Amino acid sequence: MSRSSRKGTGAWVRVVLAALGLTVVATLILAFPLLPSRRLVLEVGDVAPRDIRSPRQISFKSTILTAEQRRRAAEAVEPVYTLPDAEIAREQLERARQIMDYLTSVRADPYATLAQKRAWTLAVPELADLPPADADALLALPEESWGRVQLEVLDTLGEMMRQGVREDQLDEARKRVGSLVGLDLSAEETRVTVALVQRLIVPNSFYDAEATRAAQERAQEEVEPTFRSIKAGEVIVREGEQVTALDLEALQALGLQQSRTNWADIAGDGILALVGVLLLGVFLARFQPDVLWEGRKLLLLVLLLLLFLLLARLLVPDRTVLRYLFPAPALSMLITATLGPQVSFIVSVLMGGVVGLVGNGSLELATYAIVGGLTATLAMRRVDRLGVLFRSALLVSLAHLAVLLGFYLPLEERDLVEVGLRLLVAATNGLVSASMALGGLFVIGPLFDIITTFRLIELSRPDHPLLRRLLQEAPGTYHHSLMVANLAEQAAELIGADPLLTRVGAYYHDIGKITRPYFFIENQMGGVNPHTRLDPYTSAEIITGHVQDGLELARRYRLPARVRAFIPEHHGTRRAGFQYERALELVGDPELVNEADFHHRGPKPQSKETALVMLADSCEAAVRARQPKTPEELAVVVDEVFENILRSGQLDECPITMRELKRVRDSFISTLKGMFHPRVQYPEAKEEQRTEHEERPVGAEAPLQAEFEGKNETAVLD
Repeated sequence: MSRSSRKGTGAWVRVVLAALGLTVVATLILAFPLLPSRRLVLEVGDVAPRDIRSPRQISFKSTILTAEQRRRAAEAVEPVYTLPDAEIAREQLERARQIMDYLTSVRADPYATLAQKRAWTLAVPELADLPPADADALLALPEESWGRVQLEVLDTLGEMMRQGVREDQLDEARKRVGSLVGLDLSAEETRVTVALVQRLIVPNSFYDAEATRAAQERAQEEVEPTFRSIKAGEVIVREGEQVTALDLEALQALGLQQSRTNWADIAGDGILALVGVLLLGVFLARFQPDVLWEGRKLLLLVLLLLLFLLLARLLVPDRTVLRYLFPAPALSMLITATLGPQVSFIVSVLMGGVVGLVGNGSLELATYAIVGGLTATLAMRRVDRLGVLFRSALLVSLAHLAVLLGFYLPLEERDLVEVGLRLLVAATNGLVSASMALGGLFVIGPLFDIITTFRLIELSRPDHPLLRRLLQEAPGTYHHSLMVANLAEQAAELIGADPLLTRVGAYYHDIGKITRPYFFIENQMGGVNPHTRLDPYTSAEIITGHVQDGLELARRYRLPARVRAFIPEHHGTRRAGFQYERALELVGDPELVNEADFHHRGPKPQSKETALVMLADSCEAAVRARQPKTPEELAVVVDEVFENILRSGQLDECPITMRELKRVRDSFISTLKGMFHPRVQYPEAKEEQRTEHEERPVGAEAPLQAEFEGKNETAVLD
């Protein structure tokens, strides 16, 4: 198996183990209490083992009492019936006329006996239960009386049907018939009329279930939430008493109740943890794969997630305002500053889901945490100064206040003291999170060898021990590094590279020259160049060896890996050309000279930042060596440097584009014009310059020319 395949397999194993470990630990944190608890495992119907008192004063919305009030309000709503159906009334009046006509014909039959007429009368379905005495009275009425009865029956029935007869009040309607019959009738006529109408009326107003349900819902909605207040020390349930649902609700509100272990719930927590880890893994593979494959970044992410998961488990289930102090924005700030805003985005959403889960499924808490985390991520999009943290803190506080007000309005339904306290804690959360993030960044940077803005700011201070050594022991290299930093930083701004990292990398790119500073021309101050007395192999070894010396110093002073990369990458694999040419002259046969002995070991620049320092380093040295007199000459020198570096393939492995190189070239020319602008030569200065030239030892000019040639070709005495 090749090394690359073994490395790939090892990375996959590391990712899988991290995912499994994160899932298992997250499940344990979510499913089990973290600390020994005084909470009681009680359910409705259990007997209280002791007097349970409230540890503090609390006012909370009672779901049980509110539900009871709403149930009563719904029960108080009268059933809703439809309006009287006019069609049924018309049909029933028509039926009454038909019956009256039929009875008239029965009464008029001269051949039928009374018994037959009674039987025919009772054969009418509506009159089947008519008492025989009433039937006989009906048949015995004189024709004049029967005529009045018919009219009164139709009038009374019509009035009853117009008023409406509810299906549940048919008996009451029949009882009211007597009060509607006209007073001008005789007792016998009234008796027959009432008996007929009572049997002819039918319901024409029916129960409307949908309208009744809507009325009940309106009544329930009008019920205000019922708040229950419990004083500190008040007994919630006494020893020996059965726990009621109302008692259990109070215990839960106070955080004194703990549910029994439910393995189904534990399995559910495990599934949710696995889904969250898988979502995170897929997101990272798609948008930020370096976090998965770089061990220290993956370890940092896992540890941060577990740390804040522990904090969420400790703070959020608490029923006090402490849950609003959970620093979800601090996690987002830390991840944005160390791993990038894309990672912070998905982590903010997942952590918000966790907060909602451990907060008993609270949408309010989940939204609170997600909005706070995303606000911190967006506010920290570019972490280039310390003030960004505190600006983020302000925005997070405002976002938290907006979320809580959105959930709490209108305030009339809330305990104003409790709401005010929550808003105060929510506003404080931003500052607490920023402070935690600031402290965390100073720990994370050195511990995980991850570059952060604040670590770069610390490294850029002139009083850093390594920079002080560079200034004292290799002052020429120090000033050269400052000019390279200015060149590269300006260009980094233009092409979207990290300007602060570029500047810091330029400060430290040549620290290896501290070991033997006098072998490098910028530190010779007009003295004798020691390379003239060395063979080309030794000279080349010293020149290329300062890279290894620099890496050793960088490790000794604990420089981050991203900064250490500038030391070898700013040289790439270029050749110490002047020494190589000297070796060819001495030997005379190119085949006897091993060209590899005169090359830097690389690697070539892997990032835009190291490529910028390579270009800036070569351009600054070349311009300093040639000292062009006009802007045109300066542009020619810069173009030669760029062309030679490109031709030698030094930029093949970094993501810089030709368009960006054009902008870098223009930036360099503009900056170098200010650095090396021509000065007026006064007579005294010219004389001193002439005298200095005459007194310079033989060969003293060679290093300058050699350096220029090397910088434009491959790298000589840098």
